[in-house]
Amino acid sequence: MVPIALTIAGSDSGGGAGVQADLKTFSALGAYGASVITALTAQNTRAVVLVEPVSDAMIAAQIDAVFDDLNIRAVKLGMLGGPQAIAVVAQGLAGRTLPIVLDPVMVAKSGDRLLSPDALDSLRRQLLPMATLLTPNLPEAADLLGCAPAQDEAEMMGQGDALRELGPKAVLMKGGHGSGEVCVDLLISDAGIMRLTAQRRATKNTHGTGCTLSAAIATGLAKGAGLEEAVRRAHDYLQGAIAAADDLGVGSGHGPLHHFHAFWRNG
Repeated sequence: MVPIALTIAGSDSGGGAGVQADLKTFSALGAYGASVITALTAQNTRAVVLVEPVSDAMIAAQIDAVFDDLNIRAVKLGMLGGPQAIAVVAQGLAGRTLPIVLDPVMVAKSGDRLLSPDALDSLRRQLLPMATLLTPNLPEAADLLGCAPAQDEAEMMGQGDALRELGPKAVLMKGGHGSGEVCVDLLISDAGIMRLTAQRRATKNTHGTGCTLSAAIATGLAKGAGLEEAVRRAHDYLQGAIAAADDLGVGSGHGPLHHFHAFWRNG
C-alpha cells in the first residue's frame, strides 16, 4: 500500500507554502498526501493579505474524516493560527501512535505573523510534548524559549536541548536565518547530534522552505525510515528544490521552491 502522510496546516493561495507545498512534497517523494486545513490565507509571493481561521468544528471533522478511512503513517503540523485550533488539533491527535513532525510556523517569509502571540503557550503545553520532531528556525526557537536567537552552533545546541525539555523527542535546529557562507542545521536527539551543512545560495526564492523540509521528513517517516535517515534525505531534497527555485520565475517577491525539480525543469 502507498504510504500516506497527513498535513495539518494553513492554505497558501500562492501555492508556495502551507498545505500546497506539503502536498507537492509528499507527491514528489512518493507518498500520498491527505490534508486538514486550519486557516485560509490570501497571499502571494509578496504579502499575506488576509487570514481567515477555519472553524474548530471543521478542523475536528477533517481530522476525524481522514483518520476514519485512511491509514495515516505520519503527520506534519504547520500553521495553526491560534490557541483554539491548537487545542482541537491536540485533541484530535491524542492517543494516536504515529510520528508527528511539528513545524512551529509563526511568521511568513513576507514578515506577516501567522501565529497569534497568545498561542505560544498553548503550542508549548499541548503540542510540543506530542512531537516526534520539532523543526524550528532560529527566531522560532527563540520565541518558544523567550530568549534571543542563537548566534552560533553552541547556542543552537543549548537551545535545542532546552526545547527538548519541553517534550519533543527530538529537535532540528535550522540555521537558515544564521550568517556565514555555510548553513548549518543540527538534529538533537537521544542518538546525539547530527550536523547537516549546505552552501548558502544567493536567491530570494525561498518561500516555503520550512514547510517543505518538515513535510519531506514526514514523508520519510511515513515510508518507514528512521529519524536520522528521514532528516538527511529531506535535507538533500530541500537543497535540490532551492537550487532549482530560480528556474521557476513565479511571482515578483519571495518565490517558491521547485518541488518537482527531479522530474522537470522550466524550459
